[in-house]
Order: sequence, then C-alpha cells, then structure tokens
Amino acid sequence: MKIATYNVNGVNGRLPNLIRWLDEASPDIVCLQELKAPQNKFPIKAIETAGYGAVWLGQKSWNGVAILAKGQQPHLTRRALPGDSKDDQSRYIEAIVDGILIGCLYAPNGNPYPGPKFNYKLRWLRRLRAYAAELLELNVSSILIGDYNVMPTELDVYKPERWKDDALFRIEARNAFKTLVEQGWTDALRHLHPDEQIYTFWDYFRNAFGRNAGLRIDHFLLSPEAACDLIAADVDRHVRAWDHSSDHAPVWIELKDQPSR
Repeated sequence: MKIATYNVNGVNGRLPNLIRWLDEASPDIVCLQELKAPQNKFPIKAIETAGYGAVWLGQKSWNGVAILAKGQQPHLTRRALPGDSKDDQSRYIEAIVDGILIGCLYAPNGNPYPGPKFNYKLRWLRRLRAYAAELLELNVSSILIGDYNVMPTELDVYKPERWKDDALFRIEARNAFKTLVEQGWTDALRHLHPDEQIYTFWDYFRNAFGRNAGLRIDHFLLSPEAACDLIAADVDRHVRAWDHSSDHAPVWIELKDQPSR
C-alpha cells in the first residue's frame, strides 16, 4: 500500500499537476494540504475522474486539507483537531481507509517569531500531542500525515544557522515535534533514511530548488501498529521541477500489502 502527502499550494490552480502526479505515482491514499479553496470549490469531479474518492475541509484563500483514496470513499471520522472549539482554521481531517486511521494535517507556520502566530502554532502542536496520545491508546494502525511546518533537526534544513529564529526551526517547535514522536510514533522518512539529507520543500525565491536549498517539513508519523509494516519512504522530488509546481514535492511511504494487526 502506497500512502502519500502533498502540499499542493492551491488545489484548483495546480490541478493539472496534481492529476498528472496521481496518474504517474498511483498512490492508494493521498493527504493534501493548502487547498486554498472553499468547501464548495474543491474539484471533486476531477478527483473522481482520476479514480479517487475524497473527503475534504476547505477554507477560502487559506489552509484546507483533504484525504483521497483510490477506488473507494474514505470513511470520515473527524473534521477538526480536538481541544479548541473556537479554532475555525481548516487544518485537520481524519478518515479510515482499509482499516488504517489517517490523520491529515496542516500545522500553522507560526511566523513571525515572536508573536501571536507563533503562540498559536505552539498551542496547536500541544493539542495535536494530546490527541495523538489518545490515538496511541486505541492500539490501532494510525498515521498522522502532512505539513508539520517543523524541521526536526539540523539535517532537515539547508544552512540551519540562518533559520534559528524562524518559527519552523525555533527550539520550541522542534521540542514540540520531538515530544510528539517520543510518545511512540515513528518518523517514517527519517527512520528509513537516518543520515540522508532529504528535503520536501524548496522556496520559489533565489533558485532554492536549483541549489537544493530545501527543508524537510512534510512528515509521516506512524503508530507502532503501522510502523511494523513500513517498507519504503521517499520524496517525488522531480515533481517540484514541473512548470507551475507547488513549492512542496509529494512524499510517500509504502506499507506491506497485508498489514499485521
């Protein structure tokens, strides 16, 4: 089973690239972030024509998350991250596909630091950590997937000394991610590639992609029940080079076809 995540940076504006990649990579499950489209403008017809069912949570101009499943309809279980009923930002959606609980997330950027946006980021990550602990207690195959807007270590960022006061690399954000993983989650890409410099995002400015001046901010965190089935993980880096591409590349993992549960 191939599961992917892709921050599309505007699902309608980059729909041809998304459909092209779906046809090429043929993932079984896909988590999308930064739809930047209201609920009624999600391109469900094009997604269905490509062979996927979908659940999504839109928001005009900002945010937005979706879960796609090839040849079937995901079973929606949540449309918000627990812990703050007043939070109206579309950043979390959850569904069950083939017996796996999939949490698709788009964590806050948090810039500029310091400030209210950074404080919101930390609160959001605390809520995620609290809910993640509840998921682990269920003892089911669960995966928290998406754009975490955190570079966990210096290996995950080009020229880390330049990022020390950026919200994505502040020690508070990195510690929040570390504490989350230490609950018992497996960082799939780093687990299989412990010493490699792997990036998932390259800015549009200063030829960042050409210089490989990137960041690893798109992550898969697997519960123990899912981690035991992990066999591969990688980045479809070439997609970032396509015309009118998102500034992220798709990231994917592969699980055994017969999950051991």
